[in-house]
Amino acid sequence: MINKERLIKTFMDYVIIDSETKNEKAISERIAKDLKDLGFKVYVDNSGEKAKSNGNNVYCFLEGTKDLDPILFSAHMDTVTPGVGIEPYMDGEYIKSKGDTILGGDDKSGIAAIIEALKVIKENNLPHGPIEVVFSICEEGGLLGAKYVELDKLKSKQAVVLDSGNSPSKIVIEAPGQNNIHAKVFGKPSHAGGNPEDGISAIMVLAEAVINMKLLRIDEETTANIGTFKAVGVTNIVSPYAEMIAEARSRSGEKLKQQTEHMIECLENACKKYGAKLEYNVTEKYSSYALDPKDELVEMAVKICENMGMIVEKVASGGGSDANIYNKNGIKSINLGTGMELAHTTDEKLYIEDFVSVTKVVLSIMTR
Repeated sequence: MINKERLIKTFMDYVIIDSETKNEKAISERIAKDLKDLGFKVYVDNSGEKAKSNGNNVYCFLEGTKDLDPILFSAHMDTVTPGVGIEPYMDGEYIKSKGDTILGGDDKSGIAAIIEALKVIKENNLPHGPIEVVFSICEEGGLLGAKYVELDKLKSKQAVVLDSGNSPSKIVIEAPGQNNIHAKVFGKPSHAGGNPEDGISAIMVLAEAVINMKLLRIDEETTANIGTFKAVGVTNIVSPYAEMIAEARSRSGEKLKQQTEHMIECLENACKKYGAKLEYNVTEKYSSYALDPKDELVEMAVKICENMGMIVEKVASGGGSDANIYNKNGIKSINLGTGMELAHTTDEKLYIEDFVSVTKVVLSIMTR
């Protein structure tokens, strides 16, 4: 019953609407209008004010025609950069973008899949359980939209998030938590040619700290990375200031704590060695989750995928999603692949077969 051509058109229509993080106004208004035009009950919150975005989270509600527990379906509206002026086109089995932009399959493929499933239910008058939908803002900026979802508007205790790569048969049941570290090192300026020994190079101090850090792949569950290493100055002055912005992730809360403390210790030791001053803050972006592989929601998704002829894998993700926030707030959430590949790059593409398949999975869960 899924209308493949309509599904693709909806996706194409949405990705040409610019919606980099914190600039979701146009896409949020378009989606709210489309849902209202279909006759659905729509609510728009004021999350943009809290997240410092010009858009807001969009909610959609359908009363059930079956006596079942409600399920929440969710995807995010924002994209990473460069996401302005996207020109999508069909290339065989894929949808790609022209030029030097991402495609926006992350995560407008998830949005289009949910909306197509809703359209099929409405036009075929299909029996269904209670359905709740949230399309969030600022996911790419730290899951901010999900953090500001008005939970009292939701009755669901289970959720299906559409924000993962490849096939929906790769059911994400584990994901890491993330801490961000912003460190500032204050050295002491001096003339680099006349009396460099009187100075303390913040660049040298921070560089030594980073060299001593365990980074990138730490173990099966844990990673760490430096995103920003910045110091600007002239060469004839010993650098008085440098800063670093980094992250640590782990599916283990204890390992995340240990990795974060290790990175801070490296900073403290280097500053103590050279007499520099350190200022830092650690921000928890989101916490990890791990669902029971035999959980009822997981098993439902497994059965639906297997009935469609897919080989199912229950997997752990290396990235966070709105599912992290829902799980933390007591809404048991899985994350399904929508066919996106090479997300967050200008080579991003969407595999149409998986895109159609996840839409069928969503429809099957809604009409279970």
